Amino acid sequence: MKNLFFASLILFAFSTVAKAQQLKSPEGKFVMEFSLQNDGTPTYNLKYKNKEVVKTSKLGLELKDDKKSLLNDFTVVDTKTSTFDETWKPVWGEVDNIRNHYNELAVTLNQKGTDRQIIIRFRLFEDGLGFRYEFPAQKNLTYFVIKEERSQFAMTGDHTAFWIPGDYDTQEYDYTKSKLSEIRGLSEKAYTANVSQKSFSPTGVQTSLMLKTNDGIYINLHEAALINYSCMHLNLDDKNMTFTSWLTPDAKGDKGYMQAPSHSPWRTIMVSDDAREILASKMTLNLNDPSKIDDTSWIKPVKYVGVWWEMITGKSSWSYTNDFPTVQLGVSDFSKAKPSGTHGANNANVKKYIDFAAANGFDAVLVEGWNEGWEDWFGHSKDYVFDFVTPYPDFDVKGLHEYAKSKGVKIIMHHETSGSVRNYERHMDAAYKFMKDNGYDAVKSGYVGDILPRGENHYDQWIVNHYQYAIEKAADYKIMVNAHEAVRPTGICRTYPNLIGNEAARGTEYQAFGGSKPNHVTVLPFTRLIGGPMDYTPGIFEMDISKMNPGNTSHVNSTICNQLALYVTMYSPLQMAADTPENYNRFPDAFQFIKDVAVDWSESKYIEAEPGDFITVARKAKGTNNWFIGNVNGETPRTSNIDFSFLEKGKKYTATIYADAKDAHYKTNPQAYTIKKIAVTNKSKLSQLSAPGGGYAISIIETK
Repeated sequence: MKNLFFASLILFAFSTVAKAQQLKSPEGKFVMEFSLQNDGTPTYNLKYKNKEVVKTSKLGLELKDDKKSLLNDFTVVDTKTSTFDETWKPVWGEVDNIRNHYNELAVTLNQKGTDRQIIIRFRLFEDGLGFRYEFPAQKNLTYFVIKEERSQFAMTGDHTAFWIPGDYDTQEYDYTKSKLSEIRGLSEKAYTANVSQKSFSPTGVQTSLMLKTNDGIYINLHEAALINYSCMHLNLDDKNMTFTSWLTPDAKGDKGYMQAPSHSPWRTIMVSDDAREILASKMTLNLNDPSKIDDTSWIKPVKYVGVWWEMITGKSSWSYTNDFPTVQLGVSDFSKAKPSGTHGANNANVKKYIDFAAANGFDAVLVEGWNEGWEDWFGHSKDYVFDFVTPYPDFDVKGLHEYAKSKGVKIIMHHETSGSVRNYERHMDAAYKFMKDNGYDAVKSGYVGDILPRGENHYDQWIVNHYQYAIEKAADYKIMVNAHEAVRPTGICRTYPNLIGNEAARGTEYQAFGGSKPNHVTVLPFTRLIGGPMDYTPGIFEMDISKMNPGNTSHVNSTICNQLALYVTMYSPLQMAADTPENYNRFPDAFQFIKDVAVDWSESKYIEAEPGDFITVARKAKGTNNWFIGNVNGETPRTSNIDFSFLEKGKKYTATIYADAKDAHYKTNPQAYTIKKIAVTNKSKLSQLSAPGGGYAISIIETK
């Protein structure tokens, strides 16, 4: 009788564990609970400081052409918990060292009737939660096709959201701020205006998604380590305020082709009652594998200028000629072609940028439009393919390389694939070898247009695998990559630190295409930059684009000081002074900050932040005792208060403050600024005004 009692007690304990398993974060700020519903559906919920932030949410995957999906009828066969704590050193970054500390729960589930197993692995940090699906090697689950992933994120109310529509092909939207209940109506309008969208849900949004509850809790939903899987969007059930994962389909409509053993990316939930902690979080990086590049000595942060903005504004062109018929079946004959007269990538113009870079301490010059094919691509054939090694007649590859080398400047390669991905892969070895032979260490790649040959979406599994292939192949040649129009980053730059930049959002170029909202740069660090650095291309000093090109009436919705601050607030190891030399020469005193500001940091302090309103960041330049501060402001003028206690005790510094003038305004008076110098120590305090669409930048140099 006694043995029967203890056997029953053990059985009861196991049953309880099978139904509900708790996991706490290392310091106890978070509690996650996993359980199975009565029908064997796996679920989880998440609490932050004893307050529920994610209600009970279902987990699982729907399979294609399968009698039974991985959604229910599960039993728990094993649970394992562990703790991990390390400190690692990034090759480049916002800080010198990153702590990776989490508690882990791995739940092994067996499905009744199929004898198939999956593992759901949870990692709980002091920043939030990451979880993923794992498919171990097994007899009854080897090859399978995902019809849809069904991961839920059940919100506790009608939160405020900063979102862009769930488009499969572009992230280049201004952000909308609204309640969750308002997304449906606003999203339908956005989709109607975007002809690139092949299919959509009116309540679909992209990650990284930033949310704020009515009681001041900040929540960020995203993913980490997106490899060999489709990019995740989120579909909102706006009656129950529940998001469900929504994977990008391929050209056939399939969401993912899997082979066990394998796993999904991590699904991430960051939570804090302080917006600054969301910006400072390194959870996305920590959920990625350590660097797979052993020797990283060739990977270096870069500050550059380029033959780019004059093309974006329409002052000059990518194409050598407008005489389209000179290109026949890939065979070019430019001897009879009439030069356009506006081609930007000509020898004299490129030398001008090289001279400017050398004179002002920049590392490199980006040159776009250097290679044959632009005349055809812009002219009549959107499926034109480039070969990446054949320059236009007015671009001397070797001569310009030698000229740049003599000035201590590198040239950055540009590869526009025109969406013809298979063509790029066929030419990739030759293109990278050509780069190395001619002194190019970095490439900006582009994926404008429909993905060829069969019309893949920009974020499906097939093209995600291509982006990864390009990064890994570049690493073989010791080449750094800055990918534009590619999938949004998910922290892979930790594993492959040669991925030094991405676009993957609405960048500065849109200021020449009609403008962006003046608070756009106060949202991006909470959304796009959660996954990795952005090549935002800041530093525009002439806001009236018609002065560059009379036919372009766009306006840059920013003050000059806002542009300066971006070099600090929009973290990237790849920073461009995007305007032309002529415009910088008009404002040499303001340009001094761009010359001085660092691109690699040992410490970062987020002083104040509110998504959509303002961000103030202080960063310490690596290898020095110098600091730089940047503040970007939304549409409402405000005064921020800075405490310099982060400075080293006992040291004296000279602070140069680049600030909006009292009458500055992003629309009516964007070039009004003041510059002053003051002495500061770690006991100093400062109150500083920021204009609408404005900000300020401060260089703090140790006095010796």
